[in-house]
Amino acid sequence: MRTPLVERQIADQAANLGLDPGEVVGRVILEPAAVKRLIEPEEVAALVAFLASGEAGAITGGCLPVDLGWTAR
Repeated sequence: MRTPLVERQIADQAANLGLDPGEVVGRVILEPAAVKRLIEPEEVAALVAFLASGEAGAITGGCLPVDLGWTAR
């Protein structure tokens, strides 16, 4: 997920490997990922908001991975 920590890691890896930050994301971080993009914090927040709403009243437990297919690979 794109967080300040991940953004710093991208910048550090770019400097260490002599790559553009976009290349670090594509060639290093997302290389093994099923979907080639970072999860945005707003996507997780939207799920949390849904789960906290009355619309999710029938959901009483379970696993809802927000991982862009990482666990399915």
